[in-house]
Amino acid sequence: MASSGKKKTTMAKLNRESKLRERRLDKQARKDARKHASASQPGEPGAALTGQTVDSAWPDADQPAPDAVAPARDDA
Repeated sequence: MASSGKKKTTMAKLNRESKLRERRLDKQARKDARKHASASQPGEPGAALTGQTVDSAWPDADQPAPDAVAPARDDA
């Protein structure tokens, strides 16, 4: 079959298709990263989403909790 020599696809369409391929690749990469993160941390729901482990959200038992209110000063 002989080609007509004339380009039938516009550059705009080629650019749209190229961006679509890139978006699909990025989406697949994010999906694979989520799968990999959840496979490495099976017992911690939500850890892959927040980036925190269950233990890092709470202070250690041997560390005092930070004071919420500063002590009152007697200046008078």
